[in-house]
Amino acid sequence: MNIKDLFVKKKAVVSFEIFPPKATSPIEKIYDTLEALRGLMPDYISITYGAGGSVISNRTVELASLVKNKYKIEPLAHLTAIHSSKEDILHLLNELKEKNINNILALRGDIKEGHPVSKDFRYASDLVKFILQNGNFNISGACYPEGHFESANLDKDLDFLKKKVDSGVTHLNTQLFFDNQDFYCFLEKARKKGINVPIQAGIMPIVKKKQIENIVFLSGVKLPSKFSKLITKYGHDDEMMRAAGVEYATEQIIDLLKNNVQGIHLYIMNNAQLAKDIIKNISHLLEGINRE
Repeated sequence: MNIKDLFVKKKAVVSFEIFPPKATSPIEKIYDTLEALRGLMPDYISITYGAGGSVISNRTVELASLVKNKYKIEPLAHLTAIHSSKEDILHLLNELKEKNINNILALRGDIKEGHPVSKDFRYASDLVKFILQNGNFNISGACYPEGHFESANLDKDLDFLKKKVDSGVTHLNTQLFFDNQDFYCFLEKARKKGINVPIQAGIMPIVKKKQIENIVFLSGVKLPSKFSKLITKYGHDDEMMRAAGVEYATEQIIDLLKNNVQGIHLYIMNNAQLAKDIIKNISHLLEGINRE
């Protein structure tokens, strides 16, 4: 099934994002996680680009095939452009075709120090066009409610996003955010730009103080005062921090669902129990929305 079609069938789509085991670890390491996630009946599972970002070490296709063919869940396989050649992407596209996987999240990707930058792809939109020239794939994309950290401002970032959508992207997932007002503002501006594809809200439940330090460093995401106070109050206590993080994410999601968000995309870091806790908290609301 094409992921874009899910938004026709359901008012609120729910998905999880996971990452492949390291190349040195057996793929079976993730079986228990997938078994638990299957029980939550997600609409699809997104699989990040494999460790190292190379074709040789990449396990995205392997895991996507496992998700689809063993666990019968639609996978969304990530592909990144910035360190990939056309030959790399063609190799992966052929593997995806062989495994009957047709949903791809096309990303520019982060620039990794010491890795040569692609001569073939500069932006995600370049990758989108190339994929569509080489297969009948359904393509999703990423977006940034606070604007990409490399963009001059949100308006400029939305211009690039419009170009990406016009290139063939049919659905968007946002980067994680902690202030719903940022999402609502972004959504309003995106629609005014003519970006009319479904947009899922990306939420990451923060259960450890160290997560925030890494996230802020990597993405520059804004921390609202309410969230900062939560970290200050509970960051020293793992158990309390976990409970507070789940509660904060739950409150975010409930507010988003009540304001007609088209979907929730949970960044769960391969933590199935975290997914269970969140879904348990919002299942009654989801059921009501999708029955309407």
